[in-house]
Amino acid sequence: MRKSLIASVALAASTLSAPASAADLPVKAPVAPVFSWTSCYAGAHVGGAWAEKGVTDPVQLVQDQFLGLGTTVGVTTLNVQPTGFIYGGQIGCDYQFPGSWVVGIEGTLSASGMKGVSNVALPLGFPGEQATVTAASDLMPSLTARFGIAADRWLFYVKGGAAWASDRFSTFGFFQGTPFDFEGLDLRWGWTAGAGVEWAVWEDWSVKLEYDYYDFGRRSVLMSDNVNVLSGPMDVKQTVQTVKLGLNFHVWSPDW
Repeated sequence: MRKSLIASVALAASTLSAPASAADLPVKAPVAPVFSWTSCYAGAHVGGAWAEKGVTDPVQLVQDQFLGLGTTVGVTTLNVQPTGFIYGGQIGCDYQFPGSWVVGIEGTLSASGMKGVSNVALPLGFPGEQATVTAASDLMPSLTARFGIAADRWLFYVKGGAAWASDRFSTFGFFQGTPFDFEGLDLRWGWTAGAGVEWAVWEDWSVKLEYDYYDFGRRSVLMSDNVNVLSGPMDVKQTVQTVKLGLNFHVWSPDW
């Protein structure tokens, strides 16, 4: 009888204490998803640009076309430094590996308002005569890979790849009293490299600040004067530097 009573009391005590023990268990807080830069995006950018264009040889272009090939002795190189604004858009995709490494590809198209002017004397012309050389950039497309290190919503990256430049050149003035106006269009390819930082500000949007260097090498541009029916080559070596502020809209990975 006594053993039966003790067993009944123990069973009741364990039954009453079970719910209380379950209630005392700690509740796990929901785990926030880890931010990832894996996404595809499209956006726009604005900024400024400056270039160095070494022009060889506008003096020979003018004098030899008017007086005959071989008239000009020596070589003249003129440095034209266009500056101006740029604006355009970009589209790309990134993938973040487990950890911090990010790789991606990006296509960019920048329209340019860069323009520069420089003058050079014409030794075989009348006193005071000179050629005015202008250089203007219209478009700079590029296709680049980028590699970065992510720090949560910050991405620090470098990029590099192929680039193209669409430019307009003119050489105009007077030679021995005759007006001239040589014009030429140039589309050339080269390479670009740069670095930047991007910040995922909110929801699907990020902002970035980026510096890029472009090298388009040396190319010969055909210059034509349609009034005097003259044409000849002018060599141009050019590099461009840009600073861009961009805004991107992302379609994030389903994991985020």
